[in-house]
Amino acid sequence: MKLTASPFIAAAALLSVSAPAAAETFAGPYAGVQAGWSKNKIGGAQTDIGRADIGRSRDATTAGVFAGYNYKATDRIVLSAEAGFSMGFDDQVTRIRGANLASIDPEYAFDLGARAGYLVTDNTLLYVRGGYENMRAAVRLTNAAGARYGKDVFDGWSLGGGVERAINDRISARLEYRYSDLGEGSSKFERHQALFGVAYHF
Repeated sequence: MKLTASPFIAAAALLSVSAPAAAETFAGPYAGVQAGWSKNKIGGAQTDIGRADIGRSRDATTAGVFAGYNYKATDRIVLSAEAGFSMGFDDQVTRIRGANLASIDPEYAFDLGARAGYLVTDNTLLYVRGGYENMRAAVRLTNAAGARYGKDVFDGWSLGGGVERAINDRISARLEYRYSDLGEGSSKFERHQALFGVAYHF
């Protein structure tokens, strides 16, 4: 699925808008929504109904919600705990070889993570993040043993970073890149995401 650059250009413009001092924006609880680009890259994955050897990737869109808590350790250092829920759209990864078919269709994901950020200005936070991700998917296999369908769970870790800009003392916008490794053992399942989010700070 092809995505235009327009939403990300608009997001970058929003982040660059001058905002008044927002010293308390990055302290306390917050919740928000986010959306963006996602690439699922699947080599081979061991599933509950058999091994899915795919060797394919797919670009798609993703959207979700998140909530967390910011703690200002110093005037410039911000530490955060965050949880999120997301869903992909048109992100099924499939490979067909003759009469054999292997398909993994991500349905939704949960993540738990932590952020460590530095306030380069009172309004702009640069941060890195890491955490745990759990994704639920539908699996389909067709081979000499017949056609099989099932559900499976893929989990692992994620790393990333981004920039968050306070628009005022309650609203912030952010751009973030995230890499997730959902493979285990001989499985290879990677996910790359570029996300734009808007948060409300309580």
